[in-house]
Amino acid sequence: MDANLETDFSLSMRLLLVEDDQDAADYLRKAFREAGHVVDHAADGEDGLAYALDGKYDVLVVDRMLPRRDGLSLVAELRGRGDATPVLILSALGQVDDRVVGLRAGGDDYLPKPYAFTELLARVEALSRRGAPQAAETVYRVGDLELDRLAHRVARGGKEIPLQPREFRLLEYLMRHAGQVVTRTMLLENVWDYHFDPQTNVIDVHVSRLRSKIDKGFDVPLIHTVRGAGYMVRVGLR
Repeated sequence: MDANLETDFSLSMRLLLVEDDQDAADYLRKAFREAGHVVDHAADGEDGLAYALDGKYDVLVVDRMLPRRDGLSLVAELRGRGDATPVLILSALGQVDDRVVGLRAGGDDYLPKPYAFTELLARVEALSRRGAPQAAETVYRVGDLELDRLAHRVARGGKEIPLQPREFRLLEYLMRHAGQVVTRTMLLENVWDYHFDPQTNVIDVHVSRLRSKIDKGFDVPLIHTVRGAGYMVRVGLR
């Protein structure tokens, strides 16, 4: 797969990648993010289904052969629930009959392995345009805090707050899961791309810096530490 390509960063997508091969998943997450897109990753079919039902994605990229629940079963379940999010199926099974089965199961596109990343990206972009009415949110709001992921802008109470790229990704992830506890592992995997605990206080440091920019000078704090669990963005905390 070749990730050398020119990209229009104004067309940011939110993608869900369901892939059990860790090396392939790491490569695709990195390539999609370098192309300017937000990527969540699930390593098996059950987690992939949970992610898909819980979030709003522009496109799902689903491997066919998965542990716990295969890709075709995942897609069929989504379609049975009325979820019309575009799905591209990846598979080492590339015969005509295999592709037909994948499309009839509810897939919108089917790409056999091996493939070039440039083609995968082009197909995902095409599916995103086709599924525009179900496009993911581009602006997140919690109280008087607003994050625009396309304009790469954060403001609170109408006052713009400049953030470093990592701080922006951290806040975006927290706001996408507003009202939910976000664990250290979730942040390591989705903001830092770590699949191990580096045993440092890097998350604590960044959250502290982010909190000083988002909450300092305001009466109502929005970034909360949930002791023993992680962090949460919400207005007030019971």
